[in-house]
Amino acid sequence: MEPGRVENLSVVYQSRDFLVVNKHWDLRIDSRMWRETPTLQKQLRHHFPELADPDTYYGFRFCHQLDFSTSGALCVALNKAAAGSAYKCFKERRVTKAYLALVRGHVQESRMTINYAIGRNSTEGRAHTMCIEGTEGCENPKPSLTELVVLEHGLYAGDPVSKVLLQPLTGRTHQLRVHCSALSHPVVGDLTYGQASDQEDQPFRMMLHAFYLRIPTHSECVEACTPDPFVPALDACWSPHTLVQSLDQLVQVLRAAPDPDPTEGCPVPCSTPTPPSKPPETEAQQASCLQWLSEWTLEPDH
Repeated sequence: MEPGRVENLSVVYQSRDFLVVNKHWDLRIDSRMWRETPTLQKQLRHHFPELADPDTYYGFRFCHQLDFSTSGALCVALNKAAAGSAYKCFKERRVTKAYLALVRGHVQESRMTINYAIGRNSTEGRAHTMCIEGTEGCENPKPSLTELVVLEHGLYAGDPVSKVLLQPLTGRTHQLRVHCSALSHPVVGDLTYGQASDQEDQPFRMMLHAFYLRIPTHSECVEACTPDPFVPALDACWSPHTLVQSLDQLVQVLRAAPDPDPTEGCPVPCSTPTPPSKPPETEAQQASCLQWLSEWTLEPDH
């Protein structure tokens, strides 16, 4: 696979207010370390210098985060108002995300909801990692839900592997990776939460990809579906042999589904305008929201 370079930025959605890019695997979004090259921020400056905002530290307003090792859809707001409308969607948990992954073993249940609370791991030597409630050293676990649908069973470099669609219903740090590991089906190539064995020497990347993203802002519905990277044509080590669920059918379901609207208690279509304005947030509410958003974090630079 071609490594990430400054020149090979892939844009999957563009409007006056937003860009959605297909982030390369093993690429940081930004970095304060001058030697960190390339980064997504540098790719954006290279391709869209006229869109860089001097009022921001990195020049671009990233609406959410993806881990260094994760590829796929990532939304960039091109002005302060757009960033605010996206922020509101994340705050109200009205954003729809779906990921593709290759996980170790053949997952037997075709559909399941993974319900393990996730907290920070305080165990020595496990700094910056997460764990499920009940694990020794697990601090401040919070409710975490992930929907899993099995797409295919097959082999990766001769080992049994399942291709799955994962939909996080909460936004904890490393949630999908921790939940898959808790099922004893870790993501292929995940050196942090995967199985400690020689089999992890084979993959060239962690097999987790942000496949689908929808952010229903008041002015437009930002919706993007990225190409599936886990196909034999792109990685000869992956050999699927049993189709369980069609990805194309699931994409249709994702596109047709109403947007979650926890504030109103019922789903609404993507094009529904925002309700009448509410009183300004208190400082406590803002702090709570910023704490929630901070859980969509990058892996540390060090």
